[in-house]
Amino acid sequence: MGRAEVERRGRWLIVRFAEPHRVLSWAIVGGGKRIVDAVAWYQVTAEELAPPVNPGDFLQSRLKEASLKKAVGLLTSADLDAYAESEKKAEGITVRSVATVGVQNALRVGDPPRAAEPVGTINLLTQISVPLSKEAFLEALSIATEARTAALLESGVLSKESGMPATGTGTDCIVIAAARSGEMLSYAGKHTFLGHLIGACVIEAVRSGLENA
Repeated sequence: MGRAEVERRGRWLIVRFAEPHRVLSWAIVGGGKRIVDAVAWYQVTAEELAPPVNPGDFLQSRLKEASLKKAVGLLTSADLDAYAESEKKAEGITVRSVATVGVQNALRVGDPPRAAEPVGTINLLTQISVPLSKEAFLEALSIATEARTAALLESGVLSKESGMPATGTGTDCIVIAAARSGEMLSYAGKHTFLGHLIGACVIEAVRSGLENA
């Protein structure tokens, strides 16, 4: 895996891959499964997204202005200078996570719905040095989500809605990026080195981000 370049510029945090990666996410721009060369966070204020502004259109416009039309796009109000990252290696696999963390919008899964807020969200990229099968992509996304939640539960953050231990925020997004060359892995569960690396990397990055939030 060529080491991705992390760039801080103005209101952007940009992770540029050394070569295009396959990604899977539910990102507001560039979501789903696709091939991209960058993931970009844009720092936004609540006022900028006040109705009737469409957040997806807003971010698409900002990405175009920054010549990042083909990037996966994420919105956050978190301090981009406080981003956290973690990298771990085992059995010829390298996993790296980059996270921005805010918890003002913390919720517990199953809480009643509330109006979405652009503040206090956890946006996470996990980059994997080997190709993944379709099944492994989904499993990797599941492991990263579980690890994000484990870090939150350890921290004692409470839901703004129910007061119960929070498991995420109302606007979290996770991006899994995998290399396109090399031996493809079919599994990413807890009994695999890949699952171990994803979990450990995400917990470390989110934990560090929480300390700075």
